[in-house]
Amino acid sequence: MSATASGTLRAVSQTTAPPLPVRPRRLASLAGVPHALPYQGSKRHLAHAIVPLLPADTARVIEPFAGSAAVTLAARYVGIGSTAWISDINAPLMDLWQRILVDPGALATAYQRMWGEQDADPAAYFTAVRGAFNATHEPHYLLYLLARCVKAAVRYNGDGDFNQGADHRRRGARPDVMRLRLVRTSRALAGSRAEVADYNAVLAHADRRDVVYLDPPYQGVSGTRDHRYVAGLPRAEFITRLGVAVDRGTSFLVSYDGRSGAREYGDPLPPELGLVHLHLSAGVSSQATLNGVAANTVESLYLSPALVRRIGGRDAAIRRLT
Repeated sequence: MSATASGTLRAVSQTTAPPLPVRPRRLASLAGVPHALPYQGSKRHLAHAIVPLLPADTARVIEPFAGSAAVTLAARYVGIGSTAWISDINAPLMDLWQRILVDPGALATAYQRMWGEQDADPAAYFTAVRGAFNATHEPHYLLYLLARCVKAAVRYNGDGDFNQGADHRRRGARPDVMRLRLVRTSRALAGSRAEVADYNAVLAHADRRDVVYLDPPYQGVSGTRDHRYVAGLPRAEFITRLGVAVDRGTSFLVSYDGRSGAREYGDPLPPELGLVHLHLSAGVSSQATLNGVAANTVESLYLSPALVRRIGGRDAAIRRLT
């Protein structure tokens, strides 16, 4: 794409005004969305704000920092896109997702066996499973750990091993509940693709009718590997990759910075990218809850120029949310 065309793209939505505050409405259509994986930081609540911003002609929903794939699940549940592509560089997590897509029944059976085996000594059993997972990375072990660990908060040590402790107040979802979640999630994502991949490779393969949702690691831990993530995300590199995607005409949304209570986290993405910047009310902060504090979260959501054009402009985007 020429420099002139690139400049035109970025001029479409570039603004130096403060981010627009939006309190998205709750969508009744998302009330029954299944969620197979408990996962701290899941965008399950923000899906109510993101799904309305997806164009009717979306061919494929792409989520490169998959986690619990909450946005993709919500979109596919209501029939947006004909397929989806979820990915992450966390290989064990993507192995678990692949098992959910391909054989949720067998995964549910393995979970049921483990859920029953923990009865004699749940604490010791959790520790044993954690060790087995770190040695083998078997998907059913990870599912059990996510169901039992403290606040569904994944933690890794310096060697990349899962090292979060068990929540001793609960035993994890009942096997019948877990089975229903897995089966319904697999059904909602039928025909979708799950694989280990770097976000840039995925972003580069997005077609014009695809929509990419990016939810990278928190900025405060983006420079190096952090105990919450298997890898960091250098800010400068990320901004460069977004600029390339803008120039390519890719439709994308990004969750990146925001505020929890009086505390702000992360610097906004630069206005030179030409993104529409929204501030969304996201409810109570899960991280603050972990620290014993009640704090409401406001999250930034950025919309690419190509996406804004597809949904009729910035004002149309606000109307879709409110």
